[in-house]
Amino acid sequence: PSVLDSFALLSGQLNTLNKVLKHEKTPLLRNQVIIPLVLSPDRDEEIMRQTEGRVPVFSHEVVPDHLRTKPDPEVEEQEKQLITDAARISPDAAQKQIQSLNKMCSNLLEKISKEERESESGGLRQNKQTFNPADTNALVAAVAFGKGLSNRRPPGSGASVQSGQPGAGAMIAGTSGIQQVPMTGAPAQQQPMLAGVQIAPAGQPGK
Repeated sequence: PSVLDSFALLSGQLNTLNKVLKHEKTPLLRNQVIIPLVLSPDRDEEIMRQTEGRVPVFSHEVVPDHLRTKPDPEVEEQEKQLITDAARISPDAAQKQIQSLNKMCSNLLEKISKEERESESGGLRQNKQTFNPADTNALVAAVAFGKGLSNRRPPGSGASVQSGQPGAGAMIAGTSGIQQVPMTGAPAQQQPMLAGVQIAPAGQPGK
């Protein structure tokens, strides 16, 4: 019962506070001035969390900067000087200065855009491909691993196989991947093919 009584008391006070805050005559809290009541040189984790790590402590050194509502005196003096200088300029002179500044800005923007276009076009020229990757890969595979190259019989490895000799079938079967090429100067007549192997005619040595 004591807990329920305390809870009922707190609930009534919160409802009263909400009514007061929602009343139309109550000023907005965001328009109120914050007055620091406790200043401590120690690190405050709650302030660190609320300020996302920007303010580790709430001491007398940081309070004037974070609760300031007016700029520094030096900044105020500079603003006053600028306002005084601007008041001395006539409207015609101010218009001429505005036009001159706009012209300078437009020229600068044109130069920047031109440089960007040139850099983009230069990058496209550099990135343009000047070779065929498939041909390059095929060449590398042929040089490194011999891929795609035909197995040719080295010169001086023996007489060529004749189609009429006995045992030619066995020799041909054992050399199914060898292709014989006619010698230079030999007549380019059609040579017989047997089991995918080109056979040189009788009396003609193989290359």
